[in-house]
Amino acid sequence: MIRKFLLPVCALSICGGAVAADNGFYLGAAVSQSKIDGFGGNLDLDDTGYKMIAGFRPLDVFAVELNYMDLGSDSTTLGAARIDAKANALAGFGMLMLPLPFVDLYVKAGVAHWESKGSLSSITVSSLKDDGTEFAYGAGVQAHLGSLGARLEYESFDIANTDGLDLFSLGLTWTFL
Repeated sequence: MIRKFLLPVCALSICGGAVAADNGFYLGAAVSQSKIDGFGGNLDLDDTGYKMIAGFRPLDVFAVELNYMDLGSDSTTLGAARIDAKANALAGFGMLMLPLPFVDLYVKAGVAHWESKGSLSSITVSSLKDDGTEFAYGAGVQAHLGSLGARLEYESFDIANTDGLDLFSLGLTWTFL
């Protein structure tokens, strides 16, 4: 019985060392799905966007990361008026990772500076802009094969006058040693 248990654990440990995530600087990109309810009172941004990722992982269990997030855009008409809106954010995170063979589980916390822009056009054009800095958090899982990582993650933070942001993303990273 001990052999049946010990053999797979040893094999996973040996293989896990061969495919451990690389430490160092990394860059990446992701496709994201954002959801912001109550944006501008009448709009819900529920859009596909993108995210750019830059980070540094000095230890197996810790990383710092900077993300640029395109949070999407939407438009609607109210009578003769047209409302257009878009949002983006820049976020910095500290990440705690649980390195396992082939995958890392992680949580992240930091701050996000968001910016929203909108315009109302009917007879005249009016524009509005709002921004803020909020606490941000998230979690994810990353499969890795050496320097290449594939990740699925969730992030969230507040945006004024909305129910807040929920962002899901699927992306790739590459670590430069």
